Amino acid sequence: MAILRGSGIGFLIGVLPAAGATIASFIAYIAEKKLARDPSRFGKGAIEGVAGPESANNAASAGAMVPMFALGVPGSNTTAVMLAALIMFGLRPGPDMFTTNASLVWAVIASMFIGNLILLVMNLPLAGLFARLLQIRYCWIYPPILAICLTGVISRANNVEDAWLMLAFGVLGWAMKRYDWSAAPMILGLVLGPIFENSLRQSLTLSHGSGMIFLTRPIAAVLLALAVIAVMAPLLFGKKSPA
Repeated sequence: MAILRGSGIGFLIGVLPAAGATIASFIAYIAEKKLARDPSRFGKGAIEGVAGPESANNAASAGAMVPMFALGVPGSNTTAVMLAALIMFGLRPGPDMFTTNASLVWAVIASMFIGNLILLVMNLPLAGLFARLLQIRYCWIYPPILAICLTGVISRANNVEDAWLMLAFGVLGWAMKRYDWSAAPMILGLVLGPIFENSLRQSLTLSHGSGMIFLTRPIAAVLLALAVIAVMAPLLFGKKSPA
């Protein structure tokens, strides 16, 4: 059931432009944790916390193809690169593409089925090898990770202050792990924050500063209602964990 729920959540989130697989994975994880009879198992190897987010991650990749082909709006970084490649070859994604270039569209859809079969064949025999990577001692893994992070942060803007900011967030991450604070809400906030601000600015520009546009538009009103239900449902119908 975790795989089915994760697949449904991932596909729906993937269809939303600019949402991406990261958001789908975290939402699937939060959903599984909310539905679990014993949420304390999560973070300690609960299989639902692995199966749900991974299913959502894969489903979101397929869902991101829907707005890219149907509307010409990329739903992820990968589809943005694909959109640029199609435009370079003189192809403009949109509703007409399903009639003018139907062979290309169906070839891409078929390639996704073939790719999943290849992944299945490759991952089953290599699962043991991937699991052995977890046996590497952390003292050997942390230094190269820290060096790569520092190099990436400094090279992005040639600013050493960004490295100090990264170290500050590293301390914050340690404190969150130490005191068992959930990192998913903060990561979702960091990912969705810029997208939310741009979308809010565009909506208020279209409505001449009126916030009623979020209530009068059916899609916006439904999404807003679902967000309120998602926040209030655990408070109203929350299950008590067994002692």
